[in-house]
Amino acid sequence: MSSLEVTDLSVRFGGHLAVGGVSLRVDGGRICGLIGPNGAGKTTTFNAICGVITPTSGRVVLDGRDVSKLSTHQRARVGIGRTFQRLEVFSSLTVRDNVRVGLEIRKGWSRRRAPAPAFLAGGADISPVDEVELILQRLQLTELADLPVGSLPTGQARLVELGLALAARPRVLLLDEPASGLDERETVDFGNLLVDLAGAGLGILLVEHDISLVMRVCEHLSVLDFGQVIAAGDPVAIRSNEAVLAAYLGAPAGDDELVGAAAIAEAAGHANGHGPGRGGAS
Repeated sequence: MSSLEVTDLSVRFGGHLAVGGVSLRVDGGRICGLIGPNGAGKTTTFNAICGVITPTSGRVVLDGRDVSKLSTHQRARVGIGRTFQRLEVFSSLTVRDNVRVGLEIRKGWSRRRAPAPAFLAGGADISPVDEVELILQRLQLTELADLPVGSLPTGQARLVELGLALAARPRVLLLDEPASGLDERETVDFGNLLVDLAGAGLGILLVEHDISLVMRVCEHLSVLDFGQVIAAGDPVAIRSNEAVLAAYLGAPAGDDELVGAAAIAEAAGHANGHGPGRGGAS
């Protein structure tokens, strides 16, 4: 299975250290989370991993190959996929055509038709038409396939964006707040979908403010605060980590009522614009 390894990644904007010495690993078949208050450096880390911005230092390695010097589209070709905090779809095109765009982009990379990955058809040799339909089925978008994406609610449009990303056949997929706009039922279904994709071998790195979703689907979490990893481990360890609670709540944890995932979720909600909290970008 594929693996993404990030070592000592740092990003400076002038004199400001936005990300400092971040190291993490995502293996195929696992969902890992990258969480932290707004302004912690999560999206900046994503952008550096994908090549959107050039890190000051550090390495990005995919399946043993150092891809740190590759451009964004070259990293996509070798298997680093992503979705965006701000929804990126072709709103005037239908759901089906959005997925087709992903396939057309991939076809431009190579004329050789490789077997479909395990999360689609388990290595079978399928036609582009069948691949599009498989992706639509996998994301439960078949009934919406002929509708323009601009007519869909945000939650369903998020799934279309995921379909576009899957059409590029990533080895490791970076998801930046993919549950934004989903209601409670949609969020549960989306989490189940991520677990299924990981179960088929896809590696997933998830940035998400919905802490209940993160705690449910992630095997490992890295917590950023002011651009640095302040804690890493499984969800059980993270939700009772005092440094994590202090980062979200702005003060050392001491009140039993504030300890645990509920406290982190409440603080994350504040940071995401639902109450008082630190401002700034992710």
